[in-house]
Amino acid sequence: MAPSKPSAEKDVYSVILPTYNERQNLPIITWLLNKTFSEHNLDWELVIVDDGSPDGTQDVAKQLVKAYAPHVQLQTRTGKLGLGTAYVHGLQFARGNYIIIMDADFSHHPKFIPRMIDLQRKHDYDIVTGTRYAGDGGVYGWDLRRKLTSKGANIFADTVLRPGVSDLTGSFRLYKRGVLEKLFAQTDARGFTMQMALAVTAKAKGYSIGEVPISFVDRVYGDIVVDGLRDLA
Repeated sequence: MAPSKPSAEKDVYSVILPTYNERQNLPIITWLLNKTFSEHNLDWELVIVDDGSPDGTQDVAKQLVKAYAPHVQLQTRTGKLGLGTAYVHGLQFARGNYIIIMDADFSHHPKFIPRMIDLQRKHDYDIVTGTRYAGDGGVYGWDLRRKLTSKGANIFADTVLRPGVSDLTGSFRLYKRGVLEKLFAQTDARGFTMQMALAVTAKAKGYSIGEVPISFVDRVYGDIVVDGLRDLA
């Protein structure tokens, strides 16, 4: 269990959640986030960034804003503008001094968040990233070809770029807010390669990165938000 800090200096964790056609997933992931943060006495908020979902995601999100007030906010955009810009957009509205980025489709389970927070607090890491490729981490729901493609891409990138991170393309991360703001300012990539670019830039700038093994489960409902190159994710 992640320890709590004195109320005078209590950290706030903002989860930025890009959505596109996540009407079925959004209520459950929000419930799990509320449960996780409440059980660990952590101050939190959820910033939903929706790219004009035609399936009614925004209607569901508006209900969640009311049901979980003041912890949930909805920020909308017109058109499917992509994952990277959704994080940049959401950060403008987040109030937390720590930022968590994750997927809305249960690929990333909130149960790993307390472990990431605990590791960050123990070592004062600038970034903690969930990894599918270290410790007892793993991938479930992918066929062998996709697993090998993703693993191979990460090994190749790690060999060439040497960022010291086992899962460069993973999108389940905890950042110190100031670090993420600086990385966004110094990184041009906003599409699929953004996660890789952020990790490489972070290493080059001397930011410390910790890893927590996670179980990644392929989505069941909804549409993929990532801009292309799905097999490399």
